Amino acid sequence: MGEIKVSPDYNWFRSTVPLKKIIVDDDDSKIWSLYDAGPRNVRCPLIFLPPVSGTADVFFRQILALTGWGYRVIALQYPVYWDHLEFCDGFRKLLDHLQLDKVHLFGASLGGFLAQKFAEYTHKSPRVHSLILCNSFSDTSIFNQTWTANSFWLMPSFMLKKIVLGNFSSGPVDSVMADAIDFMVDRLESLCQSELASRLTLNCQNSYVEPHKIRDIPVTIMDVFDQSALSTEAKEEMYKLYPNARRAHLKTGGNFPYLCRSAEVNLYVQIHLLQFHGTKYAAIDPSMVSAEELEVQKGNLGISQEEQ
Repeated sequence: MGEIKVSPDYNWFRSTVPLKKIIVDDDDSKIWSLYDAGPRNVRCPLIFLPPVSGTADVFFRQILALTGWGYRVIALQYPVYWDHLEFCDGFRKLLDHLQLDKVHLFGASLGGFLAQKFAEYTHKSPRVHSLILCNSFSDTSIFNQTWTANSFWLMPSFMLKKIVLGNFSSGPVDSVMADAIDFMVDRLESLCQSELASRLTLNCQNSYVEPHKIRDIPVTIMDVFDQSALSTEAKEEMYKLYPNARRAHLKTGGNFPYLCRSAEVNLYVQIHLLQFHGTKYAAIDPSMVSAEELEVQKGNLGISQEEQ
């Protein structure tokens, strides 16, 4: 593999935004790694959950842009969890540790599935105020690997990496997308065997989202029209599951639009979060919102409440 082309923005990000490590479980080998950037007075931040191959820093372009506009953003990297319930319990403890009652979640691929499962898990005492689901899915059976899910823990690292790389784009791509794939391959190389095995287990373990438990949560579904690991059937299933969701379609972007089409992704994220401006669930510092924008948003809130 050739030398990875590292963006100057990425180098600047790594030098200015500290990586925190937090333990919330009794097992002190379970370490959450996260970047927490933006104004601390924001109590309902946007949290990014990565795909199988990703680390917390794959969202560096969102962190740099959104914090510059006044949003509080947290990007996570999961510890080793082997089932969805264990993940949800650990994530709830992390939010408690960070003293965050409610959050907005942006999940990419596996991250999106886990975001939905967490919203479902906490539906009786809601912790998720809204969801942005990027190239995500609602049923693990789409990967046709539920029968192998219990054997990933036995596989050596190189075999697990081969499974993940099999879902990366193999056709012709533009230079920006090629750089994004190289970056993600580099991130994949940084994951140890147990991290990869546990994520693939979560990705393929027989499970599906129960929509009736999260139907009141505002959702934006973000996907791409070009080649990605997500089948057309999986996309259609998401549209059926969330008939009232906003749709953010990108003409191109592959598996990692947040890296190679970050300007479009960041715009869609802003549009999604705009509906919460002027409320206690705003992910932005109130001082960064103009009075005119606030009046318009209050008017929109009034209209939506009348409709209900």
